[in-house]
Amino acid sequence: MVDILHRVGVKGSTTGKVYEAITTLEGLSGWWTEKTTGDTGVGGVIQFRFAPGGFDMKVVALDPDRSVRWEVVEGPDEWIGTHIQWDLHQDGDYAIVLFRHEGWREPVEFMSHCSTKWAVYLMSLKQLVETGIGTPDPRDVQISNWH
Repeated sequence: MVDILHRVGVKGSTTGKVYEAITTLEGLSGWWTEKTTGDTGVGGVIQFRFAPGGFDMKVVALDPDRSVRWEVVEGPDEWIGTHIQWDLHQDGDYAIVLFRHEGWREPVEFMSHCSTKWAVYLMSLKQLVETGIGTPDPRDVQISNWH
């Protein structure tokens, strides 16, 4: 198994503000994709829709202001059964986001694409929390012919 790993610091913010951006429909649609629906509570399923397709994430665990865990239940074959983990901590004036998309069966080309797109969307999350304006799909950076 292989994982996608990223670390982003959100300047002048708290873990609570970042947590809100990854646990509410308003927050998620402000940085990841404007087409976000579903239930963000534990056991709920969130639907994320993009121009080329989408994913459904089951909310596995929530620890307010500290962590969020999702399981991919619908989407591309490579994503099914993988987990998205968000761990948050405060470091001075920065809310630190430790991000993992874990459990990939093998490091295929699609994983490379997704790693880059996660970085793009994590920067959108950072922008949203720092400035109030993110760049979710369909306004995100297009990195290739895949999106």
